[in-house]
Amino acid sequence: MNVTVYSTPSCPYCHMAKDYFKDNKVEFVDYNVGEDQDKAQEMIKKSGQMGVPVIDIDGTIIVGFDKPKINKALGL
Repeated sequence: MNVTVYSTPSCPYCHMAKDYFKDNKVEFVDYNVGEDQDKAQEMIKKSGQMGVPVIDIDGTIIVGFDKPKINKALGL
């Protein structure tokens, strides 16, 4: 399973999402879109917006820390 988190260091919901993945032993790649403009553009292309976090779970795009959608995509 491929999990990607597009986030910024100052975003509380980004931290909640990453902590949630860590608590559930889900490996993920984290991109700081505040510093990485290429990843910011990739995030906008995938989600159609600039808000963070954007979470990509095997191609399922979730905007924000939406626990029910995250659980469904992870099969939890």
